[in-house]
Amino acid sequence: MRILGVDTAVRCTGVGAIETAGQRACAIEYGCIRNAPGLSLSGCLQSLYTEMRGWIERIEPDEIAIEGVFFCRNVKTAMSLGHARGAVIAACGDVQAPIHEYSPRRVKQAVCGFGAAGKDQVTRMIVQLLALPRSPAADAADALALAVCHWHASRGIQAMDSRI
Repeated sequence: MRILGVDTAVRCTGVGAIETAGQRACAIEYGCIRNAPGLSLSGCLQSLYTEMRGWIERIEPDEIAIEGVFFCRNVKTAMSLGHARGAVIAACGDVQAPIHEYSPRRVKQAVCGFGAAGKDQVTRMIVQLLALPRSPAADAADALALAVCHWHASRGIQAMDSRI
């Protein structure tokens, strides 16, 4: 099974794909979709949509995992994140792969065993779990973590903390 993980943001969206077979998973491709600092919001969203379509066409995922909506104190940041999620979901909606959402705490619990793990812990665990030759960018590691979280969930491996 091919799982595409997407950690959404307007300026830098992490994308990571894994391929699974039984008890094993390996990273296929990972990286970040970066938008230029001077690009308008609509330009960023168009670019994000187009780049996501490219990833989807290359990877041909069976399933897609994205970060679910979470509480955000800054309304402007929340709106930007919502716009970016919409562009990603629209791009993913063009294919027939199911889209699954996971909270940040659940992803951290699935990957690190601790729902309040830091970004550096998530990155280190992703390097170990997927036997990566070097650490990916933090956003790409988060995207791979989303894919791993979905892989665990699809195999019936649940987060240990039922409140997540």
